[in-house]
Parts: sequence; structure tokens; C-alpha cells
Amino acid sequence: MSLCFLNSVEFIYFETLTTNSKNMFRFILSSFFFFPLLIFSQINVPQEYFKKPMDIPLVLSGTFGELRSNHFHAGIDIKTNQEIGLPVKASAEGYISRIKIQRFGYGRALYIQHPNGYQSVYAHLSKFNEEIEAFVKQKQYEEESYEIELFPEENQFQVKQGEIIALSGNSGSSGGPHLHFEIRDSSSRPMNPFLFGFEEIEDTRKPRIGSLWAYTFGNESQVGGIQGRQRIQLFQTQGGDYKTNPIKAKGKIGFGLSTDDQLNLAINRNGVYKIESFLNGAKHFELAYNLFSFAETRYLNSAIDYGYFKEHKKKIQKLFIPENNPLSVYTFNNKRGVLEILTNDFSFNYEIKIYDFAGNTRRIQIPIEYSELPITQVLPKEETPYFAYAQQATVFEDKNIDVYIPKGALYEDTYLKIEFSKNAVNLHDYRTPLHKNIQLGFDLPSYSDLSQAYIANVMPWGTKFYVNTKQKSNRLTATTKTFGKFELAFDRTPPTINPLNFRNKKWMSNYNTLEVEIDDKETGIQDYRATVNGNFLLMEYDYKTKQLTHYFEEGVFKDGKNDFKLIVTDKVGNTTIFEAEIYRKN
Repeated sequence: MSLCFLNSVEFIYFETLTTNSKNMFRFILSSFFFFPLLIFSQINVPQEYFKKPMDIPLVLSGTFGELRSNHFHAGIDIKTNQEIGLPVKASAEGYISRIKIQRFGYGRALYIQHPNGYQSVYAHLSKFNEEIEAFVKQKQYEEESYEIELFPEENQFQVKQGEIIALSGNSGSSGGPHLHFEIRDSSSRPMNPFLFGFEEIEDTRKPRIGSLWAYTFGNESQVGGIQGRQRIQLFQTQGGDYKTNPIKAKGKIGFGLSTDDQLNLAINRNGVYKIESFLNGAKHFELAYNLFSFAETRYLNSAIDYGYFKEHKKKIQKLFIPENNPLSVYTFNNKRGVLEILTNDFSFNYEIKIYDFAGNTRRIQIPIEYSELPITQVLPKEETPYFAYAQQATVFEDKNIDVYIPKGALYEDTYLKIEFSKNAVNLHDYRTPLHKNIQLGFDLPSYSDLSQAYIANVMPWGTKFYVNTKQKSNRLTATTKTFGKFELAFDRTPPTINPLNFRNKKWMSNYNTLEVEIDDKETGIQDYRATVNGNFLLMEYDYKTKQLTHYFEEGVFKDGKNDFKLIVTDKVGNTTIFEAEIYRKN
């Protein structure tokens, strides 16, 4: 079955409203923190306007909206058969509007602005085409930086559909060779590329169900006499769907689901497209991965059972909407998806439907009965002296340490478990998510030697990780988006530099590249700078392999003797300098 399940995006088409309707719409939006989208119009997106960006079969390792670490996946990942250097083509006509190279994230990336207002993105590239590559190299040498971001003029790099713009790669935070491809709307919000066609991608497989979970809300609620999270046993029917035994419950409850999908030609576990639930035949909840904004994507940590994920590395998608979660992927809800089992006057039949984009569907039937079972397992609650409101800024301090939690950092009001000690703090529980950075401050005695000092996040097994630290006089501050143990630490060990394909006074005439490995075991590499004969030398950095690479084709080395120098600095200022004489005949 081809991917032709939907031809439009289901969200409010603001431009079709009358002036009075627009004013009323603005009023409603300004009156509520969260406005669920209960009424839909359809925006038609252009079909067959975008073509596939590579001349290879479209086999995907990632789909739009997948639940990734701290974010939803913003595009599709196209497999390149573990190869680097395959041609990448413009999916539609337009112009190169942005070029970005960074060590992490998207690595080498190109952005094309299209005449119809959409934008396409191509990431984890190895090289750009010859014209763009020459332009970027020039700018890198002018700015003396490998990492760079450029915004060419509209008439500088016009491209036609199907024109080669780059070669595929594995740059940035890529976990293996592939092309990350996105389509964004005129507000730079990523959209599901499947909405635009790409019918070559075959999918006849139904989504897969991993596990089903029940949750309770409030002191009087229970499922089978148990409060909190519990797994519900599933039984598969002859048709491949699932059902449960009748669930005995009382009060406000909700459900969560672990699910994924597989396309025909790949073994990867991809995300599903849409999940709906129904109560006694009436729609109760829906989420669909059509579009989202980057500003909201971290709310994923509230949309999943974050604590379970941190413990078990498996994601449970909540089929209810937590407080303070404005995600636009929630396209319908009744009572925020929470069920109220308050009477035994009638039965409750709850159904979940899971869809992939091709329309393959899996169902779960859950009969629910009202029950006055005694609560045998109570959800534990622990009050502490440290209470923080989600929508208020809070400061806690003791000893020489202070903790600042800004408004909106927490998803809900929380009693925090905090233990202050000399030069260390155990800060709550790593299983509780944070939406914004919190700040830690350490005020230390004036006689302390704080050279190479930093604040470390200490794992339960003792490993220390550098936390972004700043120093002013005898005060250290750090920002973090995770709870855990933090303590004062020192890194006195400088980075290491190891030449890979040369040695001092070596002739390199027959080599195409100069390769160096750099590493720092404790705080990590902050910066590096290479020069040859006193002039800046561009070296590309791949943090996954810890390797710096210079391409001799750039023509910076002269005939004969060349003085090569490399300075590498870690994140607390330790520095290593490496020098060598390199001989070359160009």
C-alpha cells in the first residue's frame, strides 16, 4: 500500500476566516494558556511538488514525529546503504537560503527556500556541490572558523529541481550514514513530508504494540485496587488486534501506550502517525504528527512517561494531556483524555486505534467496570521542605550553594528532594523532567584555587560529566536541564593530540589529507586552532571519531618545509600545543 492516507494537514486555516471570526479567534487564543484544536479545516498541500532528494530507493530509518531524546523527529531519514558521498538533489526549485556547519546537530546542512513559501532541509551532508563548497571554504577562512552559518542572497545560489546540491554523509550527531530531509512551512515549522506525496515508500505492515499502561489521578482513584502506573495485560485476537480483560477502576484514570511502526523494506522501529481513543463509541482523544514548532518540541518530555523512560529506556506515549502541555500534536481531546469512572450505572468501553501514515491500523479494546475495590497499593507521596511551583520562579540555598528554578522549568508543582553538603548538592530525582535550564551557584572561599574548576554532574556509578560552567571571582555558576547530583570538580589534565597519518619532518606530497586525533577525557574539547606558517588552517572536526582533517587540495601548504601548529583547549582552559615540520611538493 502506498502512502496516500492523507492529502492535507488537519489544523485551523486562519486565512479562510472572516474579519470578525479572526478577531474572535485571537481573543480565544489570548485568553487561554492551552487551546485544544477541536474544530478543523483543511489546508491542501501541494502534491508531487517535491521530488525525492536522492536517486536511490526511498528506504527510511526514521519517520516524522518519532519520539527522540528531548524532541520529536522533524523529518525523514533516508538510508544510503551505509555509504557516504551519494548525490543529494534539490527536491524542488528555489534558492539556497541558509548554509550551516556545526560539530553537533545537523552537521553540514543546506536549506532551500521555495517560491511557494515552503522550505526544504538537507542535513548530515559530507560535502556541498563545487560552487557552494568554494563559497563556504572562502567564508571559513575569512572567519577563521570551521563552524559557520551563512545566509546567501536570493540570486546567489538558484537551484532547479533535481540539481545536485551536495553529497550525503554522516556529519554532526548522525548515528550512521543517511540523509535527514525536512519540509517546513512558511513559519519554519517542520511538516510531515508524507503529506506531500512520496508514494514510492511502501508500507503494508500494521503498527506494533509493545505495552499498555494505566495511570490514576487523585487520592481516590484506583485501577484494580492499585494507584499510580501499572501495566495492563494484552491478548491478541485472531485478526491481529488486541483486547484486555475487564478492568475494575474508580475515579480519574488514563492510559499510556508503547508502540512503533515498521516500513516494508527496513528493520528500523519508526514512530506511528496517529493515535485515537474512543469512549463508548465517541472520540475521546487524538494526537497526529502532521506539524509542530521547534519551540514546543521539548514538551515531548511531558507527553511521555519520562520517569519510566529514564529507568527502562522505553517510551510510553501518554493518551492524556498533562497540565501545562500546549503541544499542537494534540488534535482532539475530551477532558484532556482523562476518563472519569464515577458510577456503575453503565459500562465503559474504551478503544484505542493506532495508525501509520499508510492507513494500516491496530486496535485495542478495553472494557472498564466501576469498582469499589479497597486500595491495596497507594501511590507514595513525600512532602519535603523544598516545594516549587511550576509557574513561579523559586530559589533554594544552603551552605555555599544556591539553586534557581525559573518559571516554566517544571511541568507541574513538585516537592523536591534536595540535600546540600559542602561543595555538592543532591538535586531531586533524574527521573523528573525539566523543560528549561535551572541554575546552580557555588560560592567558594576567597583563598580557594579555582583554576580548572567546574561543576560536575556525578552519575550514580561515579562518572563525572562537565556541566556548562562560568566563573566570576570565587563564584561558579552552571546551567542544567536535568536533575541529579552536582559537585565541585577540577580538571588538571590537558587535552591529547595524536597525529594519525604523519610525523615530524615527514614528506606528505602523496597524501590528500592531514589527519589528527584530539581528545579530552574529563571536560571535553572546547576549541582548537590550527595554523601553517603562521596562517589559519581549516581543519574539519568529527567529534564521533575525535578526528581533525585538512584537505591539501585547498592549497594552503607551500612547496618544501611547512610549520604546522595545533592548539587545543578543553572546557576549563587546559591547553595543549602540538608543532611539526611538514614537507610537501604540490
